[in-house]
Amino acid sequence: MKRLGRLLTEDPEVLDEDRIERECRTEGAQRAKDCRRGDEAVMVGELRAVQTCARSAKTGVVAEFFDGSDTVLLKWLGRSRIPGIEPGRKITVRGRVATADGMKVVYNPYYELHSDQE
Repeated sequence: MKRLGRLLTEDPEVLDEDRIERECRTEGAQRAKDCRRGDEAVMVGELRAVQTCARSAKTGVVAEFFDGSDTVLLKWLGRSRIPGIEPGRKITVRGRVATADGMKVVYNPYYELHSDQE
């Protein structure tokens, strides 16, 4: 009964954050909020937004990665598109954490796309 009450009264975004964080912990990955600048991190989460930048000097793909604890920008430089990198996709990323404009960023991360059934 507690769960039903929570589902009816809790903010849907908070419920989504809880679900994502629970799923990511079961993978044994690091939480984004625990990662610091300079850390080599392995994180599991979902892509919330993906943007391609095809302007002359700023080519690349930028994705907003969220694991239920924090948001990290993933930036693939020199790419105009990456198949499978799309909003809502579950992904494992590995790379060195940097910061830019107050946000955590991983440049050119290694990534593994999870199947839609996971």
